Amino acid sequence: MGFHDKLNRAWRLTGSMLCVGLDPDPARMPAPLRDSPDAVFEFCKAIVDATAPVACAFKPQIAFFASQAAERALEQVCAYILDTYPDHVLVLDAKRGDIGSTAEHYAREAFDRYQADAVTVNAYLGTDSVEPFLRHEGKGVLLLCRTSNPGGDDFQSLLVDGEPLYVKVARRIADDWSRMGECGLVVGATYPSELGVVRSIVGDLPILVPGVGAQGGDVEATVAAGHDSAGLGLIISSSRAILYASSGDDFADAARMVAEATRDQIRGVAVD
Repeated sequence: MGFHDKLNRAWRLTGSMLCVGLDPDPARMPAPLRDSPDAVFEFCKAIVDATAPVACAFKPQIAFFASQAAERALEQVCAYILDTYPDHVLVLDAKRGDIGSTAEHYAREAFDRYQADAVTVNAYLGTDSVEPFLRHEGKGVLLLCRTSNPGGDDFQSLLVDGEPLYVKVARRIADDWSRMGECGLVVGATYPSELGVVRSIVGDLPILVPGVGAQGGDVEATVAAGHDSAGLGLIISSSRAILYASSGDDFADAARMVAEATRDQIRGVAVD
């Protein structure tokens, strides 16, 4: 089953467009796990188990593992998600971007080592940097288009032939790269009007939307602007607000409560 089919299945089976980001920060590890040698895996496993009933996807951020030399824990987390929750989508948030054989090795890292269903990729190096990822049949390539950080304006909003650069990127993804493989886009929840512009360009391609929760993205505006023709189409990611809802023994239960509330908020938006 390819990425698009698996994602559509996950949306419908779970009744959710919520994606739980897995960003295990050692400085914020819950008290019960701080002295555990396997804290990173145990923390992520507990969060996954607590939130799986209300989420369609999980998104481990590779930097939070690599900075702790915890790549082995990331392998374990990915394997656990795929084995225990096979109907959920696994997105590796890596934002890789390079050319030629280097890009191919980044693709192998995501799809062979970690067995991810999809990976985030930096679109701004162009076609030859994206093509190695797209050659992996059935895998999703989620390309940065309009990011959630304020600094994204430095380049993404610059006018090129009368259009913002992010619009040019969206058109290239929809018109060209989507013919080469299973594409999606990354557009921040902090820019709902731009999300609507991107949706109008890319049709029903899936859009990963970070920035809900700690970054302040508005759920209602996100869903209203970004849904596809079926009222779906979004992978709405929340990380810190869910992961660190509590630092005590109840951290997993607290994470479940925030995730469930976010799922319900997403569901509650009327879609035309």
